[in-house]
Amino acid sequence: MDFQVVILAGGFSSNLVPLVSKEVPKALLPVANRPVLSYVLDLLESSNLKDLIVVVEGEDAALKVGGWISSACVDRLHVEVAAVAENVGTAGALRAIAHHLTAKDILIVSGDIVSDISPGAVAATHRRHDALVTAMLCAEPVSGPSESGGTGGKDKTKKPACYDIIGLDSSRQFLLYIATGAEIKKDTRVKKSILSAAGTMEIRSDLMDSHVYAFKRSVLQEVLDQKPTFRSLKQDVLPYLVRRQLRSDVFSDDKIVEENGNGNGKNNMQNNEVVLSQILSNASLPSFHQVYESVLNGRKTHKCCVYIADESKYCIRLNSIQAFMDVNRDVIGDANHLSGYSFSSHHNIVHQSAELGSKTTIGPHCMLGEGSQMGDKCSVKRSVIGRHCRIGSNVKVVNSVVMDHATIGDGCSIQGSVICSNAQLQERVALRDCQVEAGYVVCAGSEHKGETFARK
Repeated sequence: MDFQVVILAGGFSSNLVPLVSKEVPKALLPVANRPVLSYVLDLLESSNLKDLIVVVEGEDAALKVGGWISSACVDRLHVEVAAVAENVGTAGALRAIAHHLTAKDILIVSGDIVSDISPGAVAATHRRHDALVTAMLCAEPVSGPSESGGTGGKDKTKKPACYDIIGLDSSRQFLLYIATGAEIKKDTRVKKSILSAAGTMEIRSDLMDSHVYAFKRSVLQEVLDQKPTFRSLKQDVLPYLVRRQLRSDVFSDDKIVEENGNGNGKNNMQNNEVVLSQILSNASLPSFHQVYESVLNGRKTHKCCVYIADESKYCIRLNSIQAFMDVNRDVIGDANHLSGYSFSSHHNIVHQSAELGSKTTIGPHCMLGEGSQMGDKCSVKRSVIGRHCRIGSNVKVVNSVVMDHATIGDGCSIQGSVICSNAQLQERVALRDCQVEAGYVVCAGSEHKGETFARK
């Protein structure tokens, strides 16, 4: 297809503290005991996209991500790791590696998605429409615990703090408007020319911009060059292109030239709108872009397209602590086809080298990693336990994630929490909806709810 693939893998993301650390950048956070980046690489490989640039924010994070890629993917993929400055945003990261981009089209994939939606389908849609940009949309993921017990996060009945507002044409092929919920105030403004051309606009708040985009390279690079203040693909670049898609020149600030070219803008535009309404009734014209180009005497517009994934598909971004809990729950639960593991007849995964004490139970939708040990009378429900963990007796773990090399003392109770690598819980600690930083020690006999444990 002659696509260049760029994975934007981030760095030490502040909204994932204390899960991320100097030792574990965002791209290497574990999902079912595998780095989240591994799911992205597998997804691209399944579409035969094997020549990749992984962009990481920060030299230290890039070294760690590059080291993991070298050991895990050396024979499967050709991956170049590029380090950029921290906190430059997605647009800034692409601006920094622009000299690496040479193909006609660029496929950009967020390094934090876990999905079974084919990126190849996005690329094919982009080429079919000869689009300027194509964005992948999918159903908003369900957030919260799968069953009662430890909450593991917010109530499903609560509205999400931030959602996407998407405007689509009647064919659901073209993007007319996009904004995040945080940007929606009292009024929402849509370009009159786009509404006039499209005739109607379908407003959706149940779709998520999954941060998978196909761009025409020449225009993307021109936007990045001419708009140096743009930091975000989603909040800056994509809305800018959507607003200007009916201009014959993406960067022109002039009003669209009318059909007869005599410069009587307002009256002729009104006349054009009448013509548009008449032409739109002709079902033989497949898109409003072709309608508008006919009004402009064939002058080319710029298509902003969408690929909307089937509702049965899975897609979630690991961009918050709640999302981290959700994706670990799902990949060992309803979306276990993504895990790459074979589940037992009990619908769980217990590594053959793991050791279980007397009367210890590992329930369905659970995972116990290589070399981990559990004492007597322990109970694990809907949780992931990493490799080489040491867990005492009479320990309960529900709706939680315990990372590699953690130590948990006798009599502990852990619900809806994340215990990072090499952390230690002394005897009889009770945690509910907490996060414990890597290497942190929680003192014996303490009880905590909704707290974050991190060294200052």
